[in-house]
Amino acid sequence: MRLGIYGSAGEVTGSNYLIEHDGSKLLVDCGIFQGRDEDRRNSEPFPFDPTTVDAVLLTHAHLDHSGRIPLLVKRGFKGKIYATTPTLELCEILWRDSARLMREEAEWKTRKNRRKGLPSVSPLFTEKDIDRAMEYFAPLSYDDIYEVAPKVKARFRDAGHILGSSMIEVWIGEESVKLVFSGDLGQQVTVLDRNPAVINDADYVIIESTYGDRNHKNLEDTRREFASIIEESLKDRSKILIPTFVVDRVQRLLYEFVVLQETGILKEDIPIYFDSPMGVKTTDVYRKYSSLLSAEIQERLLKNTDPFSPKGLREVTTPEESKMINDVSFAIVLAGSGMANGGRIVHHLKHNLWNPRSHLIFVGYQASGTLGRLIIDGARFVKVAGEEVAVKCKVHTIGGFSAHAGKDDLIAWASNFKTKPIFIVTHGERNASNSLASEIRKLGYEVIVPQMGYEMLLTRGRPTVERRMEAPSERTPDLQEMVKEMDLLLASLNDALREAEASEEVKSLLLSAKVLLEIANRRAASEVKQ
Repeated sequence: MRLGIYGSAGEVTGSNYLIEHDGSKLLVDCGIFQGRDEDRRNSEPFPFDPTTVDAVLLTHAHLDHSGRIPLLVKRGFKGKIYATTPTLELCEILWRDSARLMREEAEWKTRKNRRKGLPSVSPLFTEKDIDRAMEYFAPLSYDDIYEVAPKVKARFRDAGHILGSSMIEVWIGEESVKLVFSGDLGQQVTVLDRNPAVINDADYVIIESTYGDRNHKNLEDTRREFASIIEESLKDRSKILIPTFVVDRVQRLLYEFVVLQETGILKEDIPIYFDSPMGVKTTDVYRKYSSLLSAEIQERLLKNTDPFSPKGLREVTTPEESKMINDVSFAIVLAGSGMANGGRIVHHLKHNLWNPRSHLIFVGYQASGTLGRLIIDGARFVKVAGEEVAVKCKVHTIGGFSAHAGKDDLIAWASNFKTKPIFIVTHGERNASNSLASEIRKLGYEVIVPQMGYEMLLTRGRPTVERRMEAPSERTPDLQEMVKEMDLLLASLNDALREAEASEEVKSLLLSAKVLLEIANRRAASEVKQ
C-alpha cells in the first residue's frame, strides 16, 4: 500500500492524499491552494491521473480540503465522493460561490489581456463541473463502517471542527492495515461543535498541525478579550470590520453577539451587517442540522432561541446593498473571505483601512501570502482591489475563536492511541509541524514530517519513503510558459510605470534583468546554430 502526500505539507492549504492498494486508488481530500502563487498551483496537472481514481473520501467542506474536486471531475474523475450530508450541502454552497468569483475574475483578466493582445483566461472550473461533481456524492453517516473500494473500508467520525467535519478511519487489505486521517480537528472544549471523537487504535495517523506550535486562549479568556475589543471599538463609533470564514466562524460570531447583547456590552440598536449571501445560506444549513451541534447550542434551541440571530442583524444579499454600507458611518460588518483575499470584505477594506477610527478584527488563521497576513504582519500600505491603501485603522487578532485544535488539544487527541501508531504530521507551516512532531515523540510515538510529493510504502512496521516526486509548486515551467509569464510581468510593469516613475532600485533591477535576457538570448541563438 502506498500513500502519496500531494498537498498541505509545510503549509495549511491544498490538502490531498492518494492511497493506492491492489489496483484501487482513493483520494482523501482534494483541496484548493490559497495564498502565494495560488493561480498557477491550482491549475497545475494533478500528480496522478484523475480518470484512474476510484473514490474521494472528504473530511469536510472547507475549500482547502474540497475546493479542487470540481476540477478533478473536469479532468476525468467519475468515482464516488464519500462525505457526511452536511458536508455535501456546504460544499455545493462554497463551490458555487467560488465558481462565480473565478468566472468574474477570468472575465476581468480576459478584458485586460485583450487590450494587450494576450490570450483569454478561463476559470478553474464552472457550474457544469459542479453539477457533475454533485452527482458523484455518496452521503455517509457518522460511526458506520462502509466498503468504499475492494478490500478498503472506511468509517467517518465527528472531528468537532465544523458542521459535518470528519476524521476518517481506513482499513486496507486483508491484513487490515489501519490509517487514521485527522482532517481538521476541533478543540477539546467547544462552543458550536461537539468534541472530537476518541480513536485509540491505528497503524498510521495522518494528523494536522495548523496550530501545532501554540495554544488558543481558553473560552473564558477569549470571550473576555472579544468583549473588550468590541467595547473599545464601539467607543470610536466608526466601522468595525470582521473578515469571516462563512462556515463555522461567522456562525460562532453571530452567537457571540447574542451573548454580548445579553450582557449589555453590545446594544441591540447597533446595526450588524451580515454581508454574505453565501454566509446566510450556510447559517441555514447550521440551523437545519442543529442536532449535530454542541450541548450549549441545544440548550438555546430548547428555549426557542435562535443562536444565530442577534438583534440588529441585517442580512445583505445584493451588491447594491453591500455598497450602501459605505454610507453608514457606525456599524459592525461581517463579510468574507476570512483571509481578506477575496469576497465583499475587500471593498469594505478599501473604504476603511485608511481611517484611524475604524477597527479591523481578525478571528481566524491568515495563510502566508494573503492580504490578511500582510496586514497582521504590520504592512503600512497594501494593495486592495488594484489600489494602494494606507493601513491606519486599529488592527486586532483573536485566536480563540478558531475551529482548529491548539497544540495541547492535538496532543490530548494523539495521546488516546494505545497501539503506538506512526504519526505523519501534515497540514501546518513547517515550524508548527516540527513543533507538534517533537511533542508527539515525547509521548513515545514515532513521527514523520513529510515534504510535498512524498510517496511512502506503508506496512505494519516502519514505512519506506520510496521517492519524492517533484511537487507541483516546484515544477520548472517550460520555455513557452516562462516567456508567457515574462510577457505578463512586462505588461504589468508597463502599467505601473505609466502611473509612477521608477525608483533607482527598480531601475537597477531592470538593468540587471535586461543584461540577463541579452545573455540568454545570445546563448539560445548560439545553441540553435549548433
